[in-house]
Formats: sequence, structure tokens, C-alpha cells
Amino acid sequence: MGHNRSRSRQPGRNKAKHPSLLKRINRNAAGIDCGSEAHYVAVPPERDAEPVRSFKTFTADLHRLADWLEACKIKTVAMESTGVYWIPIFEILEEHGFEVVLVNSRHIKNVPGRKTDVLDCQWIQELHSVGLLRGSFRPAAEIASLRAYLRHRGKLVEGAASHIQRMQKVLVQMNLQLHNVISDIAGVTGMRILRDIVAGVTDPMALAAHRDYRCRASLEEIAASLTGNYRAEHLFVLRQNLELFDTFQRQIQTCDGEIEPLLRTLAAKQRRPKAPVPSPRCKPKFCDNEPRFEIRDPLYRLAGADLTQIDSIGPYTALKLIAEIGTDMSRWPTPGHFTSWLTLAPKNKITGGRLISSRTQPSANRAATVLRMCAMVVGRTSTALGAYYRRIAYRIGKPKAITATARKLAILVYRTLQGELDYADPGASAYEEQHRQRTLRTVRNRARKLGFGLVNLETGELIHEPVS
Repeated sequence: MGHNRSRSRQPGRNKAKHPSLLKRINRNAAGIDCGSEAHYVAVPPERDAEPVRSFKTFTADLHRLADWLEACKIKTVAMESTGVYWIPIFEILEEHGFEVVLVNSRHIKNVPGRKTDVLDCQWIQELHSVGLLRGSFRPAAEIASLRAYLRHRGKLVEGAASHIQRMQKVLVQMNLQLHNVISDIAGVTGMRILRDIVAGVTDPMALAAHRDYRCRASLEEIAASLTGNYRAEHLFVLRQNLELFDTFQRQIQTCDGEIEPLLRTLAAKQRRPKAPVPSPRCKPKFCDNEPRFEIRDPLYRLAGADLTQIDSIGPYTALKLIAEIGTDMSRWPTPGHFTSWLTLAPKNKITGGRLISSRTQPSANRAATVLRMCAMVVGRTSTALGAYYRRIAYRIGKPKAITATARKLAILVYRTLQGELDYADPGASAYEEQHRQRTLRTVRNRARKLGFGLVNLETGELIHEPVS
């Protein structure tokens, strides 16, 4: 048999099936309740004598599941995003040509007292057939591959960073205050010193001789910070963490070796843009954690637009955004839909005609996290977005300013990928003047409603229109 069915869970014994009160929109719909050991699948009752079946999670069983759905003439399948158990069945059903809808588990909560695997899959099938389920966003398969590599690379960077923290802890335990005299112990000077310490060098002056010419601390200051208690157990921990850090660095380079050809392959499949890639917004600066290969050119061809022209978005940041959201903005009808999906827009709760809450919804959206980081960076720049961030932060605080600025960045990203915008920063002064004109217009309108007017104190003239 191509399925495993539990006798105690046979749905056929419950013959009292009430007809749906809603119109069935998707008559060829199925529902799947995903699990770690078995998937329960429900099809319309008229399509099979046993409309609910269970299939084990082995690959052969998943292909038999797809064959059964084809025999039942199913066109679309809905499933709950349960952990990572949905990924294999999702990919196999896509290969078989089904329209697969991945649904947020919060959107398909069953009524109380009806919680079994059989009833869950029937409930999903019922909701999907009447059009009450909305699929979660998932990029195209090729972009999803790029996303998987970049997410894995991010985990490797986090792993390397954790070992840097452990090395710094060991140094403090030996009373080596190296972090007080150099900005980064993983930099040129710091790594030279750490490798010498692991090799057995303990002379402070010999270690300080590795000072890079760009260090602000003097040779004597570095030597003073390296006078400590070199205990054997601490040196052992330092050595192992340094070896693990080097291992992570090698893994990151290997991962970059997979990302670069994939990015170029994806870019080669796209039509070459009519205009060449724009000049860089600023002189490129490579961070220690960024890939060392060229990103802008293939990414420009892949996306058809240059996101790096937007302030605070560099090539690597743009690559991470494209990997998370793809290049097809038609998935979101308007910028408002896009910012809502990112959970950067307020979620208004209104009851009795009264607004009771307008907080943004908590989310682990990785694209939103990237945009929030960009918002924190742009707040320190002399740009229009930087001036906007500082104005909002002054009014309502930095956390909300980060969200508001990230939302503005998201709209710019949406319009750029749509081909509607070639962003160019107008400057902080232009934004301040625009804000001044808006404020003046608001004050003038309020004065007019109250029966007053505005007078220019310098000229004594009545202000009818906003002054330049």
C-alpha cells in the first residue's frame, strides 16, 4: 500500500458530514497536516473512497502522496508551516506541478475541542476550498537557493563572532587588557598577537612589536596591556578558540565560493539592462565579514536596478535583501502591502470606532531586520533619510525612529525594484526645507480656520502661500 492508515483514526466512520455554508472557490483543493513521522492529507470527499490518508515522511512515500493527489485531480494544496517538516513535501509537490500554498499556523487555528491530525488536515482542506487561506511568501526556487546559502553564511559569521568573544574573555582572565588599546582583537594587530601568544611568546615587548602602523595606541601602551598571568589552562582555551575561529573563516570562504557562481548564473539568465550599472554612491569599503567577490554588477543584472544607490544599503546588504524578497515585486500590489508583510507598518486595532492599539507586529522577518540595521546606520549620516531619522527620534524616541526609517527604506526598495525610481539623495538641507514648508502650511491652515493669519516678521506682510 502507498499509505499508512491508523484504524482508530479512520475518518470514514463519521458519516455525518455537514455541507459547507460558504461557496467553494477551490474545488480541486487538498489540505496537509505536516508532522515529523507522517503527513495527513485530506481531499474532497467525492474524490476518493478514503478522502483522508496518512503517508510516512520517507521520500518514496512523499512521491506516492503526490501520485495520489494527481489521481484525485487535485490542483492546489495547502499546508501549515510546521518547523522544517514542510520543506521536503513542499518541494516535491512543486516538482509535480501542484500549486502549493504555505499557510501561517496562526491563520488556521481550529475550533476548541477538535484537535487530531485527521481533523486538522480536513480543516485545512475546508478552509482552502472556500478561499479563506492566504499563502505565505516564498521566493522562486532559484532565489530560495541563494537565500539558503546566505542564511548559512550568516550563521557561520555568528559562529566566528562567538569565538572572538570567548577569546576576549580568556584574555581578560589572564589580565591581558588588549581590548582596551586596540579596537578589534580580530584585526591585523590583534590576530598577530594572538597567534604569537598561542605559539608560546609571552614577552610583552615582543608581542607589542606586531603593532600595525594604523594603531592609535603606542608601542608602550600595547606592551603594558600584554603584561599578565599566562596560565596553562587559559592558553589551552585560547588556542582551541583560535583554531575554531580559523575553521569558521575557512568555511565562510568556501561558502562564498558557492554563492559567487550561483549569483552569476542567476544574473546570466536575466536580460541585460539597457543602462550600465551606475557609479558607486561612495567609495567601496569592504568589511571583514563581507564577501570579497564582485557583487554589484551581477546583482544589478539580476534585479534590473541598483539598490546600492539608496543610502546605507551596500552591495552585501542589497544581496541579502534580494535573497529574502526576490526581484518580483508584483507579489505585493502596493508599497503598503510590502511594508505590512515586513511588519514595519502599524497594525491598527479598532473597536467601537476607537483606536485601541497601533503597534507594529512582532516578527522575525529577516528582510525587516536588515532594513532596521540600515536605518540605524543612516541615522548617523548627513542625508535626507538621516535628517528624517533624527527628527522622529527627537519626537518619539529611537526605537520608533528605527522602525519608521526602515519603513521608508522599504518603500524606496519596493519602488526601485518596480522600476519606478532611480534614487538620488536630496540632502539633509533639502529635507529640512521640505519639512519647514509642510509645517508652515499646517500652521497657516490652522490659523485660517481660527480666523487669524500669519505675518512675516521680517517684511510685515501677510503670508498667503508657503515662503521659499
